Amino acid sequence: MKWLVLLGLVAFSECIVKIPLTKVNIMQETLGEKGLLNNFLKEHAYRLSKISTRNSDITSVPLRNFLDLMYIGNITIGSPPQQFRVVFDTGSSDLWVPSIFCSSPVCYTHTTFKHLESSTYQHTNKPFQITYGSGRVKGYLAYDTIRIGRLVSTGQPFGLSLEEYGFDRLPFDGVLGLNYPNMSSIRAIPIFDNLKKQGAVSEPVFAFYLSKCRTNSSVLMLGGVDKAYYKGQLNWVPLSRVGDWRVNMNRISMKGKIIGCSGGCEALVDTGTSLIQGPTRMITNIQKLIGATPQGFQHYVSCFTINTLPSIIFTINGIDYPVPAQAYILKDSQGHCFSTFKGGTETFKHAETWILGDAFLRLYFSVYDRGNDRIGLAPAV
Repeated sequence: MKWLVLLGLVAFSECIVKIPLTKVNIMQETLGEKGLLNNFLKEHAYRLSKISTRNSDITSVPLRNFLDLMYIGNITIGSPPQQFRVVFDTGSSDLWVPSIFCSSPVCYTHTTFKHLESSTYQHTNKPFQITYGSGRVKGYLAYDTIRIGRLVSTGQPFGLSLEEYGFDRLPFDGVLGLNYPNMSSIRAIPIFDNLKKQGAVSEPVFAFYLSKCRTNSSVLMLGGVDKAYYKGQLNWVPLSRVGDWRVNMNRISMKGKIIGCSGGCEALVDTGTSLIQGPTRMITNIQKLIGATPQGFQHYVSCFTINTLPSIIFTINGIDYPVPAQAYILKDSQGHCFSTFKGGTETFKHAETWILGDAFLRLYFSVYDRGNDRIGLAPAV
């Protein structure tokens, strides 16, 4: 999660577990070549027929719609279960929620974990601290039973916050990271890895369908893929390096001209980021090309120009992924239109890094295949 404007999956023999997500509108500052893929797939023969199945035995969590930009869902912690709203974030690896002892003012507006009410709670004195793009959290590590839909992770390590900064007026209690274990800030096994270890999911795969409309239709699937949520075939992209949801991108273009990533670059696929982020110099050029002018933290355009602005095309592993103006221009609560492009990835170690957040992922169903270290993309329905 780099951060928010405000942040195939069947258990093959049994069921698909769907975690309905909720969209939120919070206007804050956020955050290979085809030959290589063919060789990769030959080396990792995956049972695609099983990934593309659909099963009626589905576990769902009721959806609540918070309008736009952020996607959250419910989990429970403890015995008996206490419910929390979390961001499911492929950009981080850790789970945390507020402790009942959290002293930050924001914690009084969120649900806090009451550890004395859980018979399965295990305390530790190990401190943790996580820093996001526009927020940070401090607290201590604990263990308890976590439930995501029908999935149960016992003895799951997670963080309990004692201090939170930068989360004011945000409608979630905590964050559930879905990145690799090596990205863990609290140095604990992530919940998806624990679910796999405990046999709760038969295949280490999950997927996101982030709805473009303001209805209760966004879904996180764990353990399998429901083909009803995408069109055509999944295009598999190997990770540029194992240990992060990062892929190689060929270029970014508009009207046939390259406007970014001219020599190839890397892109993080991040469900915990609302916008599309890149190096400030290139983002500034894009804002000029689409006629966006800065006002505070946002770049605004005339709403009348949306239907005339060209698509911006992200080419990944030789396949074009167009993002039309209707996707990269959004309206704020006052009806003003703003650009979903944002600079600032110079903080990354690599020369040119982009972050493909929800503005991109609303268009493309995304599959995260831990078993084969790859991401699948296909046009969302």
